[in-house]
Amino acid sequence: MSWIDEVDVSEAEGRLAEIYQELIEKRGKVSNILKVHSLNPDAMGSHLDLYMNIMFGKSGLSRAEREAIGVVVSAENDCAYCVKHHAEALKRYIKDDETLTMLMTADGLETLEPRLSNIVRHAEKLTSAPGAMTESDLGELRAVGLSDNDILDITLIAAYFNFVNRIAQGLGVGFTAEELTGYRDD
Repeated sequence: MSWIDEVDVSEAEGRLAEIYQELIEKRGKVSNILKVHSLNPDAMGSHLDLYMNIMFGKSGLSRAEREAIGVVVSAENDCAYCVKHHAEALKRYIKDDETLTMLMTADGLETLEPRLSNIVRHAEKLTSAPGAMTESDLGELRAVGLSDNDILDITLIAAYFNFVNRIAQGLGVGFTAEELTGYRDD
């Protein structure tokens, strides 16, 4: 479901078949954002390693905070694919529709609870005005108890979603209602 050729799961061979099988075993299925890498399995593997590390690895950020960063960055970039996918994951952690809407539209972020507000507003600024970032921006994060490791994680996640948003938008990666659901959260 993109503007370039893709290798279907049933047609995959070698390294690509191994990656697809691992994805199905660990995540329940293969997302379209990874399938678009199928012509370059090594890049797909590296992409997947980075994603699993920053989104599921050890961190002082909660899973909700990580997903919120992804949703806000994707909303700022108008990337419907990533907003929809990661808002679906975020719904597991945040049950408040108003908060979800703010994150999905990157609007009203300053009204969120202070820690989450500072995290997502930092990610939003890094996305929309990276050249305007200053060392003082980190002070706002430290003021709500975030460590330098946490700040690095925020930056890595924001940068990752900017990267993925460009893949999705640049290659026309689409989604269906079925593709949005059914992933395992391991």
